[in-house]
Amino acid sequence: MVLFFRTLWKLLTLRFRPPLDSLGTSILRFRVWPNDLDVNIHMNNGRFLSVMDLGRFDLSFRTNLGRVMLRHRWKPLVGGVTMRYRRSLDPFERYELHTRLLGWDEKWVFLEQRFLKRGGDLAAEGVVKALFRGRDGNVPVAEVLRQMSYTGAQPELPEAIRQWAKG
Repeated sequence: MVLFFRTLWKLLTLRFRPPLDSLGTSILRFRVWPNDLDVNIHMNNGRFLSVMDLGRFDLSFRTNLGRVMLRHRWKPLVGGVTMRYRRSLDPFERYELHTRLLGWDEKWVFLEQRFLKRGGDLAAEGVVKALFRGRDGNVPVAEVLRQMSYTGAQPELPEAIRQWAKG
C-alpha cells in the first residue's frame, strides 16, 4: 500500500520537478516505512527494486521519452537487473534514489540507480537493462532516440556492462 501512495505522490508532483536532459540524473527523496522492512528490520531487498521503478518512471517523464512512449504506445520492459547492497536502510531513515542513463546498444538501454543515505553514503546500487516494445515488437534504440530528437553523442558503456549485456 505504501508503494501505491509513493507512486501516486510522485505522479502528482511530477509537473513541479524541472525537466531533465536525456543524460541528466533524476533524484527522488524517500523514507523507509514499516511496510518496507524485512525480518532483519531494514529495507527489504525486493523493495529496492520496486522503488527503482519510480526512479525510471521519473527519469522517463522528465525527459521527453515519456511523451514519446505515450504517443507510440511503447512499453518499457526490464530485461535484467544487477544489484549490489552495501549498507542497510533502517526504519524511518531518509534516502535518495539517483537514476541516470548509462548508455545503450542496438537493443538495450542501460541505467544506473543508486540509493544514497543522508551524507552521501552508498546503500545500494543497481544497473538495469531495459528495452521498449511496441505493437510490432521491440523498438530499436536508434528509433527511440530519433523520436526523442536526441542528437548527442553516445556515451561509452563500461566494459563490465558490455559483457553483462551479452549474457
